[in-house]
Amino acid sequence: MKYIIPFLVLSACATTTPSLPTAQEDTCNANSHAALVGQQATALEKVLILGMVRTIRPDDIVTMDYRQERINFRIDANEIITSVTCG
Repeated sequence: MKYIIPFLVLSACATTTPSLPTAQEDTCNANSHAALVGQQATALEKVLILGMVRTIRPDDIVTMDYRQERINFRIDANEIITSVTCG
């Protein structure tokens, strides 16, 4: 019994990382918005995007859920779009 208790304590400390699907293709049509990279974030106001969109700025709290149809626009501290990805 005394050998089981340390094992139970150590097994409680083990963490598992969730497996996320790898995006091998452009599942959200992000490549069609690649021209926005390098532009001001206000350029997004001129684009009609039907579907899920998320803008991510520095220090924003975002969920870790992966949605293959969602477009993510990463915006830096200078309000410049730095990347467009799916997820």
